Amino acid sequence: MEKSTSPAQTGGKSGVAHNTLVYMRQHWQLYVLFLLPALLLTLIFKYIPMGGVLIAFTEYNPFRGILGSEWVGFAHFQRFLTSPDFLKYLANTLKLSVFGLLWGFPVPILLAFLLNRILSKGIKRKIQLVLYMPNFVSVIVLCGIVRILLSPTGMINSLLGTSTNFMTMPQAFRTIYIASGIWQGAGWASIIYTAALSNASKDLKEAAVIDGANLIQQIKAVEWPAIKDTVLIQFIMQVGNVMSIGFEKAYALQTDLNLNASEIIATYVYKKGILDGDYGFSTAVGLFNTVINVILLVSMNKIVQRMNEGKGI
Repeated sequence: MEKSTSPAQTGGKSGVAHNTLVYMRQHWQLYVLFLLPALLLTLIFKYIPMGGVLIAFTEYNPFRGILGSEWVGFAHFQRFLTSPDFLKYLANTLKLSVFGLLWGFPVPILLAFLLNRILSKGIKRKIQLVLYMPNFVSVIVLCGIVRILLSPTGMINSLLGTSTNFMTMPQAFRTIYIASGIWQGAGWASIIYTAALSNASKDLKEAAVIDGANLIQQIKAVEWPAIKDTVLIQFIMQVGNVMSIGFEKAYALQTDLNLNASEIIATYVYKKGILDGDYGFSTAVGLFNTVINVILLVSMNKIVQRMNEGKGI
């Protein structure tokens, strides 16, 4: 008579899965204890504050609270959308984010391709250290450095032999903002692409070299397929954050003379909410910003899915 063997005794994948499930059922308290702090932190700092969205529909009074404040419905949204400055703030936000995406997104990918060509690990690590270092510089410190370099007596004017104050020029603000952002974040952003390139087949690369493929052909045939999905996911995520420009940097680089180009929705929300105390209106503007981000994220994901054989987020 043959003995029946359980899935756990087969030694296959089904046996491992069975053992894992049995262990989890027997020791579920450990998993709850392990996950509880993260769940509580997420609940307290992510989900409960969502109730504050109601402020956007009230004439919020801190002493009366959200439920005790006067309900005004969509009045704050209407006020913002009919404001004469609405289009200017929206245009400034979109210009900074869209141009920043177009100019800044390809740079980490190019850096990853270049780093992947370096054969010496020692030299590669030193170059990576130099590229990653700006990411750890505080945004406020970075803005201070930019202001010093671009001041009338700064290094840039000394090299050009001029005395122009670039920080007072609205037409120069966008270039300053985007260029400094690329310098600070491109190296760090290239990490994920460098890691993805490590999955590229070395055998295919060697075969391409033997067949006489040049650098561009090697990248197109071997390296690009290894990072294609990663690039698409990163692109979708960045498009979804088009309206979420860093407030700190825009505000720190802002001057009275470049407001026409530097006043974006994020700085406007700060001024109306914190400085003017118009909490309901500033919350409504911030909620409008978030809704636009969600719409862009979902739309871009659908577009990429159609263009990439159903692959998206």
